[in-house]
Amino acid sequence: MLIDFFYTLRSAKLPVSVKEYLSLLEALQADVVGPNSDGAYGLDDFYYLSRTALVKDEKHYDKFDRAFAAYFKGVELLTDFTKEVPLDWLRKTLEREFTAEEKAKIEKMGWDELMETLKKRFEEQKERHEGGSKWIGTGGTSPFGHGGYNPQGIRIGGAGKNKSAVKVWDQRAYKDYDDSQELGTRNIKMALRKLRKFAREGHEDELDLDETIHKTAANAGYLDIKMRPERHNNVKVLLLMDVGGTMDEHVQRVEELFSAVKTEFKHLEFYYFHNCVYDFMWKNNRRRFSEKFPTWDIIRKYNKDYKLIFVGDATMSPYEILQPGGSVEYNNEEAGAEWIQRLTHAFPKFAWINPEPQGVWQYRQSISVMQQLVSHRMFPLTLKGLEESMRLLSK
Repeated sequence: MLIDFFYTLRSAKLPVSVKEYLSLLEALQADVVGPNSDGAYGLDDFYYLSRTALVKDEKHYDKFDRAFAAYFKGVELLTDFTKEVPLDWLRKTLEREFTAEEKAKIEKMGWDELMETLKKRFEEQKERHEGGSKWIGTGGTSPFGHGGYNPQGIRIGGAGKNKSAVKVWDQRAYKDYDDSQELGTRNIKMALRKLRKFAREGHEDELDLDETIHKTAANAGYLDIKMRPERHNNVKVLLLMDVGGTMDEHVQRVEELFSAVKTEFKHLEFYYFHNCVYDFMWKNNRRRFSEKFPTWDIIRKYNKDYKLIFVGDATMSPYEILQPGGSVEYNNEEAGAEWIQRLTHAFPKFAWINPEPQGVWQYRQSISVMQQLVSHRMFPLTLKGLEESMRLLSK
């Protein structure tokens, strides 16, 4: 099984050598991670051991995580599969599909009523609940819990299903986009090259052949070498990228775009946000709570000549854009819409790149709201969309 695991990592373009693979086997034989009280080996323990033995650079952690998840998908234990997997409080045990008539009967709560009702449920509920329309649990039509259906609710644990949660109570760790991701095609780079403004800046480290020939001829044949600064794309780009949640579905394409942007633009600054921009952003997702960059500071730091590019699927509850306190992770004092307007006012040359298929935009209320906020300068993450957005930014 581990030989296939090794080849899976290699297929994911991870620089894993046979020597490192043998080191992993030696660590297993030496019981560096041992069995738990049930006599089974935990998948988490093996994950950390294999990552330590096989991955030598943090920039490959994201690729390793995806390859690991793809290979061990659905595996709870490495050994002793006869053991019954215990059910936790919010484990999804009921999967229901609702008819259009059933969905139409579920009324949407307003923001204030939703938050007040949740507070009462926490005070009243004493045990786990599955199905139903009232309590915090799994399945059913309650606006609290996960695994069921409600047009606007608060997801507590579990994975998102309908992409309409107003709040999410769950610990989530986001990954930085890998800027070393190799592009599947050169066409993305070619599309970005429509946004160019060349200038010669910096040290004179490039031979100016024409001027050297001219000066040498004028100097009666005595060699007179002339140097000049190298030409660089002088366009300045401020890249703001949505990460986590529904953006997990678009990681590979966004990484390809990120890799191309870092290659094409010498003057690049980037920050991360989740779903909508609020009063702070971050540069490292592992330290996003300890290293925050106030959005006001970002607006003041960069001049108006920066081209502002948002990258995000704009798929969320409309509350997250329009409501103070609407963020799924904390109580933001001002609505996200306010910050979007401040950014687009500070940087008049802006565009929004959306990796979500353009055909579903009309079915996402939040996308319609965001399109209005960015003056309909939203483009799909396609070659045509990139070309159109770059052409707009170059005007």
